[in-house]
Amino acid sequence: MTVFLVICVMGKIIGVCNQKGGTGKTTTAINIASYLALSGKEVLLIDMDPQGNATSGVGFDNTDKNSIYDVIAGTKTLQESIYPTQWPHFSLMPSTVALTGSEIELVNVENRELQLKRELDKIKDNFSYLIIDAPPSLGLLTVNVLCACDSLVIPVQCEYYALEGVAKLVNTIELVRQRFNPDLEIEGILLTMADFRTRLSLQVIEEVRGFFKEKAFNSIVPRNIRLAEAPSFGQPIHFYDQYCVGAKAYLNLAQEILKEPIKLN
Repeated sequence: MTVFLVICVMGKIIGVCNQKGGTGKTTTAINIASYLALSGKEVLLIDMDPQGNATSGVGFDNTDKNSIYDVIAGTKTLQESIYPTQWPHFSLMPSTVALTGSEIELVNVENRELQLKRELDKIKDNFSYLIIDAPPSLGLLTVNVLCACDSLVIPVQCEYYALEGVAKLVNTIELVRQRFNPDLEIEGILLTMADFRTRLSLQVIEEVRGFFKEKAFNSIVPRNIRLAEAPSFGQPIHFYDQYCVGAKAYLNLAQEILKEPIKLN
């Protein structure tokens, strides 16, 4: 008798979270998604931030388009709200400012913390990776992200109060583990906006790596004007300037997540 073993591989959901603004969260989400797509993986970038910076950062015009808000509100399906970007293997679920009111609308929804997870479970096996850009807060939208994710990338800016906000986020992660998502892991802590000429950046790097140990990524994203410019042109950094130091940092980060090299054309 012949026995066939069928393995169903579902996509990995990675949230990029930090309730503190200005840490490079959206830049990180866009560029992780971009380099994973460049590796040939099917990738969906989900913009859960009402500001919609990940949406505009990949050059997508969300005017009159369905969005993650419509999915959470139950007026559109996921399939109706996913759009291709101009790059192969790279899809987007955009955001709009309407998402701002969703936290109020979710208040009376049963198991409201699991609304996003319920929806993503329907399409999870259509992608290799689903990257979520979470809002800069610890509100209900971010809790939905934490409940839906397999793991988290936490960007930490190399500044004096770097670990202050992270402690609150780690506490929230632990609460979500206890109540909703026991398998939630920290994919890694990503140090961003490092200026290696300053003693402060070096001290923060040492402090974060000492505290998080192996959970701190080897890749460090430096301060880089090209990274700052790329979103205004609606492009991930590889397509704006693939040779700048910021592009090299995010390529290295994606390779750490994949645990294999990415061959670029």
